[in-house]
Amino acid sequence: MGYRKSPVGSSGGGNAPPGNEKKEKAETGGPVVEEAQRCCGCRFPLLVALLQLLLGIAIAGVGFLMVALSPSLLTRETPYWAGIIMCVVSLVGFILFCITRVPDERASVQFITKLLYFLLCTMGLVISILVIAYQCHHCALTYSLICDKLGEDCFCTLDPTDPIARTFNYSGVTDCSTIKSTLPMYNILQMVLNLAQAVVCLVGAFMIWKHRYQVFFAGLQMGSPSAMQWQSV
Repeated sequence: MGYRKSPVGSSGGGNAPPGNEKKEKAETGGPVVEEAQRCCGCRFPLLVALLQLLLGIAIAGVGFLMVALSPSLLTRETPYWAGIIMCVVSLVGFILFCITRVPDERASVQFITKLLYFLLCTMGLVISILVIAYQCHHCALTYSLICDKLGEDCFCTLDPTDPIARTFNYSGVTDCSTIKSTLPMYNILQMVLNLAQAVVCLVGAFMIWKHRYQVFFAGLQMGSPSAMQWQSV
């Protein structure tokens, strides 16, 4: 005498209801699970990459405005390069969004793109923290400067009476007062933008890690199949 499995309420020779077939497909990795994974993989890179692109353009734009204020500003004082790097990171995110999803990471291109995007998001997080530190230091330093106009340049120092004190030369500045009024405003704006960029990069790296190594649901979660019972045939 043999045994076979059948849903509750069904006859020995009857077929399983359509609803149970969908649930069984969800358990065995059928189209329902693949669709959920596709939604999970495609939704978050688009939003994160779009935010990274917008923030990167804003950071680069503010950096170029700082260069226009004084061409003699150092590269670490005008972090337009951080915005350009973030635009590159966002392009990798858009590529990841366009790649066709394959369950269980069976596609090497998909895996390499995810790994590259994770590493770039981590690098963007570190760069944003460094930019915030530099901008905070320069903002506090600018408020303490004492500037004098010499020709077309402004020479600023922390202590005019100290002959060996460090001197900052700002060329192409028409009024030295703009150094202490406008430059700190740009520094604070860069700190805010890079803080938002650091948060977005952290979210992107976390979502990639969570989707790869932990259970991550997107959309509706399918319920567990109904209780099964053994029947004699």
